[in-house]
Amino acid sequence: MKQTRPYPIVVITKKGQRAIESGHPWVYAGEVLSCPEAAENGAIVDVCSEKGTWLGAGLLSLTSLIRVRLLSRNANDTFDGSFWLRRFQYAWAYRKTVLKPRDLSACRVVFGESDGLPGLTVDRFNDILVTQTLSYGMEQRKALLFPLLVQVLREDGQHIRAVYERNDEALREKEGISQGKGFFPLPGEETPSGTITEITENGVKYTVDFENGQKTGFFLDQKYNREAVGRLAAGKRVLDCFTHTGSFALNAALGGAERVTAVDVSQSAVDMARKNAELNGLEGKMDFLCADIFDLLPRLLEEKWREWDFIILDPPAFTKSRRTAEQAARGYKEINYRAMKLLPRGGYLATCSCSHFMEEPRFLGVIAAAARDAGVQLKQIEARQQAPDHPILWGVPETNYLKFYLFQAV
Repeated sequence: MKQTRPYPIVVITKKGQRAIESGHPWVYAGEVLSCPEAAENGAIVDVCSEKGTWLGAGLLSLTSLIRVRLLSRNANDTFDGSFWLRRFQYAWAYRKTVLKPRDLSACRVVFGESDGLPGLTVDRFNDILVTQTLSYGMEQRKALLFPLLVQVLREDGQHIRAVYERNDEALREKEGISQGKGFFPLPGEETPSGTITEITENGVKYTVDFENGQKTGFFLDQKYNREAVGRLAAGKRVLDCFTHTGSFALNAALGGAERVTAVDVSQSAVDMARKNAELNGLEGKMDFLCADIFDLLPRLLEEKWREWDFIILDPPAFTKSRRTAEQAARGYKEINYRAMKLLPRGGYLATCSCSHFMEEPRFLGVIAAAARDAGVQLKQIEARQQAPDHPILWGVPETNYLKFYLFQAV
């Protein structure tokens, strides 16, 4: 490196160098050849090759397998308040470009590495920002970062009332930081007394419990996939499996479905889905059932039910590691096979996987095998991914996780 820089230098292997040069922002612990003993956890460090080539600067995580998360490959960057302000401005400008204006009040504002803010997720639910901080370095800097993000949004005329932290995530322990949740105190401002808000997505209203709901309170990544289901649902009898808070079911009902049955294994999820139906005046078009889909679908087949001509499969991630991908594939095949057997000829199927480790070729192979065993041929209507406020960063496969397909079974 020609210029003198104030940061400790982490030297990495050729394998780590190739990953960075191909666009991946992580340096794994096994790729580190040397790291100064004086380097503090969470500090900004320079990453260099064995030959001394500067590769980038990032946040050091001494207890994590991801030892460095790159922030920048621009040697002119200085990591002061203006740097972070620019990152938030870029992230918000991107959302304003790729989303419909109506969707800016319920969207993912920051998607970690895809926005150059590794380890930080921020979802907006109306006037509440819900954050999840999964790296030690970001945790150290949140007192600087969160007010800056609020500033960016307010300067654009967005009404932001509070920031809530959803840090009840086990990954934080691998970073050496404790779990917890609660309002982040914005300087000079009062925090709300409750943790319930209301959002509108695709014209559907939802009550969001951002303290107790899954992840940050609501899954925003399927917004346009739900809209696509709504377009197909007119006049159909719809079975929405793994309904959670009823999002696909509500879009189908609002889209003109004749009848919608929403099913989830969690009674609290079913209760919330029912409340959301009432909120939208759709309860007269919908039925709700608390059941395990893996038990329900075989029973419906055995009893020769033929009530539905559109089935939606939106399961939780069946695998969160490569080790369990094969077991997950069997689960995906099971539910898709049963759904295809339940559908009449000409019926419709929406099916997806939200697991990064269930890679697309494998998922497609599972669906194809299910179709063969069910004796149906699939006519593909659409292949879709996560909404663009969850941008896929090429070179970082972890950001490409949601596979969504619409079929007609013929």
